[in-house]
Amino acid sequence: MDPAATLIRTALNTASRPAPGLAGKVAFELFRHPVRRGRVRSGEREAHDSAATEQLTVHGKRVVVYRWGDGARPVLMLHGWQSRASRFAAFVPRLRALGLSPVAFDAPGHGASGGRATTVLEYRAIAAGLQDRYGDFEAVVAHSLGVNAAFLALRGGLRAGRLVAVAGVGEFSYLPAAFCAELGLNSVLEREVGRRFEREMFPGVEDVTTYFDAARSPEEVALPILLVHDEGDRKVGVEHAHRLKAAYGDRLDLILTRGLGHRRILAEPAVVDNAVGFLAAGLEAAAP
Repeated sequence: MDPAATLIRTALNTASRPAPGLAGKVAFELFRHPVRRGRVRSGEREAHDSAATEQLTVHGKRVVVYRWGDGARPVLMLHGWQSRASRFAAFVPRLRALGLSPVAFDAPGHGASGGRATTVLEYRAIAAGLQDRYGDFEAVVAHSLGVNAAFLALRGGLRAGRLVAVAGVGEFSYLPAAFCAELGLNSVLEREVGRRFEREMFPGVEDVTTYFDAARSPEEVALPILLVHDEGDRKVGVEHAHRLKAAYGDRLDLILTRGLGHRRILAEPAVVDNAVGFLAAGLEAAAP
């Protein structure tokens, strides 16, 4: 853990004993607002710079949209927490070779977009806005938190032919606990962050745990799914993948990897090959 994180952990854990509410509020703000925005990596630069950029506004926040191709036969790509659209660089030329138009965005508080924070509800709203602009999607490709957002959007009216889910978050409510565990925060702070998470980020949602559960009501997401997850993923445990497989059964193909972790898996050539092959099979099946 870097020195800054160690200092934060010590200060918050110490403060949680005399002032749990105040310390919990500070911890929640750290959870809600990404400390760093992901930068475009050198291996992503070519794909990033070749995109046509557009903008839309969601909840008063400026969202930067990236499009490769003319927009025909669009594929929506949803990045994860503290990430950005350029992380899908390895997919761009392969999708273009299939005659598809990848479309992605930097979520609010991420990449080049405005705002300081986002939620999967905003992901859903952005996806709906892009569907209005480009029409139905040939497929959705999602990573990490983007997977949870994809399931939510598909239940909410997003139309797509197939879903590729990489290192997916199945239960959104696990995030406060995972955040506190990663930072080394105590159980008092975990309870405070969890309570504020539901009350302040999702007002009006009666049961956050059920509402954002990607495994609930699988009949509402009636499309073929490819799920790829690393057995040693320390950010999003592989149990998320097994739970989704149990819910979706034969409609979900599960590929487990080893040694790729949570982030490297998205650019791994074998993973991209499997994902593109899965999408190509769908295009062939739909051809007249």
